[in-house]
Amino acid sequence: MMETKSPFLDTIFLLRNSGSITVFSNLQEISKMEEQEAGDYFEAEFEKERLEFLSGDLNCNKEAAVWGAKVLYHSAQLCLIRENTSKDLDKLIPKMKITTDVSSVLSADLSLRFLPQIASVLQTADPYDPLVKILEDILTQFHYSGIGYPLNLEKINWEKELQDKVYRKLYLERIVEKKAYSLAEIPYINKLLMADFGLHKDIYWRDLKIVAHGD
Repeated sequence: MMETKSPFLDTIFLLRNSGSITVFSNLQEISKMEEQEAGDYFEAEFEKERLEFLSGDLNCNKEAAVWGAKVLYHSAQLCLIRENTSKDLDKLIPKMKITTDVSSVLSADLSLRFLPQIASVLQTADPYDPLVKILEDILTQFHYSGIGYPLNLEKINWEKELQDKVYRKLYLERIVEKKAYSLAEIPYINKLLMADFGLHKDIYWRDLKIVAHGD
């Protein structure tokens, strides 16, 4: 991607292409045109990733993707720019107003997968920072993006949560990738993982315990 001279777009392009982030020195409004360009970009990125999980039933939810990008962008800025920002947190980190389904979760994840790193930096700097709670609430709702970050997910009905086959496959793969023990040792998830590992469990995850399922 070429530089656009839009701090928002350039930050997102750089992060997704190189894994690094540039924090600009002032908080700026994101224009509707920037949102539209970001939506088109994320739609193309979603299509690239969809080739990996081979589902014709899931399409990019542009609104969710742009929302996730705005959350990430402003969270990164707020790591450094905090003077007189507390009153604007709800505006800078808005709640998503659309239905949470598999398409919106995977679309928002195009950016939110990077959010745990920012939340960890903020938490280390000040665990009582109100922004930490806001970001952790987002990651609890979009916990696919938060795999590997300590979240309270006790209320989730995992059988219902993972009923979509594509989402279940991606969720399990990310648990293994992140070596997220707290999730992998939940009985239902553990059972799914062990079924996937089969006789090759030690190759995929030697240290993972086999949990009694009680069924």
